[in-house]
Amino acid sequence: MAVSPLTTAPSRIAHQMPTPRKTSPVRTASAKTAATPKKPSTRTPKSAQPPRAEDDSRRSELIAKSARLFRENGYDKTTVRDIAAAVGMQAGSWFYHFKTKHDLLVAVMEQGMTRSLQEMETISAQELPAREVFHQLVLAHLKTLLAPKNDFIPVLLYEWRSLDKTSRAKIAALTNRYEAIWDQVIDALHRSGDWSMPAKLDRLFLFGTLNWTTQWYRPGSGTSIEELADQVVGFLLRTAPPTRRK
Repeated sequence: MAVSPLTTAPSRIAHQMPTPRKTSPVRTASAKTAATPKKPSTRTPKSAQPPRAEDDSRRSELIAKSARLFRENGYDKTTVRDIAAAVGMQAGSWFYHFKTKHDLLVAVMEQGMTRSLQEMETISAQELPAREVFHQLVLAHLKTLLAPKNDFIPVLLYEWRSLDKTSRAKIAALTNRYEAIWDQVIDALHRSGDWSMPAKLDRLFLFGTLNWTTQWYRPGSGTSIEELADQVVGFLLRTAPPTRRK
């Protein structure tokens, strides 16, 4: 069982301290009168440390710019110098925020999934018909994939292989919660009859359809993300939406 260093350090130090010897009054007195020179502190003064708000802002900028680079160039081809140049820092300066490029990749995926999960949980908590909830989920997912400056989830989709085992488990815990929301809505669509021909692999087909849009959709192509969401819902459900009373 892992133990915190804070709980083990005192006992370790106490164990290693030698047993004090008995000394004569003369040696004891001279030891008391001798002044031990203090070592100069190596700790950075608080006034010299970056303000917390500025520090958080720079960290967020690092994550956002790295997400863009990882999406455009790929994780393997993005260098430390590329990241530093994108945020206007010296090559080694951003290591103050992240120890390695891999840690930065994990932060990109974690932040993207956390934000998306919060939005999906808010949508699913609404007391709306299953079809309407499904439509809102589809729209939110497409915006996450296709809207400007939303690079986090595409990086997750295509750079998953770059994560180590521990990091995969960490991100998988978030993706499992994300997928569970869709499972609940799909099940509700099956029960309501809105999903005309339910199948065991519906969620996999659904995500395959949605996520592949990153390969062919281009903003300004004549179809908005909202229109795309309408067509995706119609394609997947194959049932007409209920007629609204005027």
